[in-house]
Amino acid sequence: MSKSSKRYWLWPLLAIVLAGLIVAAWLFVRQGGLPTLIASRVGSGSPVNLKDPALIARGRYLALAGDCVACHTVPRGDLYAGGLEFVTPFGTLYSTNITPDKNNGIGSWTADDFWRVMHYGVSPRGFLYPAFPFTNFTNLSREDSDAIFAYLMSRPASSQPNSQNRMPFPFNMRFAVLGWRMLYFRPAEFRPDPSQGAEWNRGKYLVDGLGHCNMCHSGRGPLASLPASRYLSGGEVVGQGWYGPALNQEGLAQWSVEDIAALLRTGVSPKGAAYGPMADAVFHSLQYLTATDAKAIATYVKTVPTKEPPELVSIAVNAAETEQLMAEGEALYRKECADCHQPNGEGSGLAYPPLAGNGSVTAGNSMNVIRIIQAGAVAPSTDGNPRPYSMPPFGQRLTDREIAALATYIRRSWGNRASAVSPAQVAKYHGVPL
Repeated sequence: MSKSSKRYWLWPLLAIVLAGLIVAAWLFVRQGGLPTLIASRVGSGSPVNLKDPALIARGRYLALAGDCVACHTVPRGDLYAGGLEFVTPFGTLYSTNITPDKNNGIGSWTADDFWRVMHYGVSPRGFLYPAFPFTNFTNLSREDSDAIFAYLMSRPASSQPNSQNRMPFPFNMRFAVLGWRMLYFRPAEFRPDPSQGAEWNRGKYLVDGLGHCNMCHSGRGPLASLPASRYLSGGEVVGQGWYGPALNQEGLAQWSVEDIAALLRTGVSPKGAAYGPMADAVFHSLQYLTATDAKAIATYVKTVPTKEPPELVSIAVNAAETEQLMAEGEALYRKECADCHQPNGEGSGLAYPPLAGNGSVTAGNSMNVIRIIQAGAVAPSTDGNPRPYSMPPFGQRLTDREIAALATYIRRSWGNRASAVSPAQVAKYHGVPL
């Protein structure tokens, strides 16, 4: 190759590199630039008394509100010792040990270290994957972060070692997260809206911060990002095979503040019950909210505007097939479901939730209805509902077509206006764990 040919290829390459550097610099500045990078590596808080009983008690409440135990504890394992598996489109992650053990946990951390994890998503071990909701926890106050840290440090230490993530290249390289962070993350600080009351602001602080509600109830964008346009508009819970119904004004149109608060603290309400991941969240976390905080959350979510409709994931069913499924589904409903949920779909008290106007039933994605018919479900046991009624499974004795017909009838009766369900959709959930 001649010298002139080499120069010909050199200039385009340099242009590409330069363009990449310009984009990287722009993204770096957009994320907060050098001040953010420096702040994430230095101490930023005053000394805190981690032995203060009042601080520990406050931290316990906040840790419960944030549902820390659900992700950082395996069934029958040591509390907060990590090891829970998370299957994502980018590989398998395992939650970490956050007990005071100095070798495998966070016993060697300082309050500043913990604050950097919560506020910046940066631990002493490097950048964290966004499966850990630092994009939400960044909204926490430094005082609340210190309180949670004090509580965790008061817990018994567990020497359980951390499991190695199983991530393919390039996702197994921590610095690859930097690109995602530059695109989708900026450290934040919750600032009350002066045009709203204290209750509304408290609700927003809990929903956007500790509650990290958008992780399950918002549609996903590129690289599993959470676009503001899909905020609380409903979305599939990554890796779990469940759908988080919309928590915006459209999704909660028929719910009162009292209905929402009741569901959070008991798992049941006159408008519906908590199943699947939501049942876990109520059991481990939300039932421990004070009545004041539950009402604050309900007050806030009732005001969230609907920006985009819920994501629609379905297999088209033509009009003739829909009509046939409806006819078959009606007969099955009267035989299998009407005794509990009533012929008009209105349910019966708190024991059997209504199907008419139920946002989980009419969600853009029908997976919740399919899975509950297939495998059954039970609401969480809480102080407010210690002996919940259960939904029996029908997957052993109903065919995919029968389940599709039943789901179609439920989603399109008594004023419900959701899409029909095909047998092919039902087949997708064979063997999917609950």
